[in-house]
Parts: sequence; C-alpha cells; structure tokens
Amino acid sequence: MDKHSLSHTSWECVYHIVWIPKYRRKVLYGETRREVGEILRMLVDHMDGVEIVEGTACVDHIHICLRIAPKHSVSHVVGRLKGKSAIVLHERHPEWRKLTGRDRTLWARGYYVSTVGLNESIIRRYIQRQEDGSKIE
Repeated sequence: MDKHSLSHTSWECVYHIVWIPKYRRKVLYGETRREVGEILRMLVDHMDGVEIVEGTACVDHIHICLRIAPKHSVSHVVGRLKGKSAIVLHERHPEWRKLTGRDRTLWARGYYVSTVGLNESIIRRYIQRQEDGSKIE
C-alpha cells in the first residue's frame, strides 16, 4: 500500500491544500493562471520529497493536492510555495505594486489543509471539477 519510502520509513502522505490571494482579489485569470501553475511546478521540482498530485488555479484561490514526505512539515512547504511564488509573480508583474503594496505579498496569511487518505479519488475529482482553471499537474 505504501508507495514511497525513505531510508527507514514507508509513507503515503497526501494533503489537499487551498489558499487565496490577499483580500480574495480575483487576480488569477488568463495568462496569470498558467504562470502560477508553471511557477508552482518549478518550485515543487526543486523540493526533495514533494510532488504535485493534482492542482487547479481558480480566479480567486489555488487548490492543490501534494504528496509530502514526512521529513517536511506541511507549513514549511506551503510557506515556501506561497512566498517564492509571490516574489516571482511580483517580478513578472511590477504593476501589481499598486494593488498589493511594496512588500510583494500576494497571498493571504492562512491556508486550508486536510489529509487525503482513502478519499484521494474523491478529492482529485473535486479539484478537477473546479471552474475552468488551468491545471497545475
């Protein structure tokens, strides 16, 4: 049943994570959706023990299903994804400074996370059926 392993651990830790832009602004549309997906894929590829299972960028929130090795904390992974993606997006879109200020924040502080467990197929279907968002896979 366990598909992944570290030196002394077999694991299958999948998390459904949702976060929103600051003030629930509807900034994730058109080309920006594709950019967010590309940036998140790039960031996850550089993290050892983290893998995208499913993901969608909606107009005012991100849904992502991540497989995270137990050696990483979920809060560290989410913090890194949100922080680094905000920096990259602000570098690509300097006009956003008028909307978000000089501190280059884009995402709201909090996020939602739940363990997937045996409901993985149901949650993956739910993410896929979100509005016509671009996939992050």
